[in-house]
Amino acid sequence: MSKRILITGAGSGFGLGAAVALAKRGHQVIGTVLHDDQTQALRQTSLPIEVLKLDITRAEDREQVNGLEIDVFFANAALGQTGPLSLIPIDRLRRVFEVNVFATVAITQQIARGMRARRSGRIVMVSSIGGVRAGMGSGPYTMTKHAIQAFGTALRAELALFGVDVCLINPGPYATGFNDAMANDPGDWFNPDEAATEDLAAMDVLRKRITVGQLDPQEVVNRYVELAEAASTEAVNFVPIDILDRMAARK
Repeated sequence: MSKRILITGAGSGFGLGAAVALAKRGHQVIGTVLHDDQTQALRQTSLPIEVLKLDITRAEDREQVNGLEIDVFFANAALGQTGPLSLIPIDRLRRVFEVNVFATVAITQQIARGMRARRSGRIVMVSSIGGVRAGMGSGPYTMTKHAIQAFGTALRAELALFGVDVCLINPGPYATGFNDAMANDPGDWFNPDEAATEDLAAMDVLRKRITVGQLDPQEVVNRYVELAEAASTEAVNFVPIDILDRMAARK
């Protein structure tokens, strides 16, 4: 049966792949994007995907989702950030939390209110292996995903009382370009030419951990589709399923 599906951050990576895959399966997909070029990326698919230009951190932008009767919501939009936690500017860290946590919670609340009223629907919180594991260099990003892990877990218990399903998806290192950008460019606040040897070593460890041996993102896209269409879900969905074992073996 066709479902109405909303995906934030649908202009690239997993979000774009899932929007295309779900539209091909006959679902009514609404994809939100941040930039004009991402709008074109979705429209060039020639699929009947509705595109909303929406910055989830802006309350006036989020109003666009009010009143939409959504069957499945993928809270997929996120901002990557790496760097030593003892050095990262607080304003920079606050921005990552604003996108990945507070704005994500805000738009999820808006969608959840409609689902509560209808007593049906599914919310898929896009976390990460970083939602349950943290290591040197990845702290700014993994802190936010730990918060999303807690949010999704608590929300699942609360919304089950209203007949609404909530689950988390936790991808490992996949080759969407997101990990590479995050690992290779912490921002202009981190100058490798002036950084301590220890900080450079930590960033090198991070780079090897999340950019070497990345996997085919189609595996995650397939899991998005499965979670959208499944009769029921597990609370936490690791992709690949043995990612914790794989990460432990790479130490």
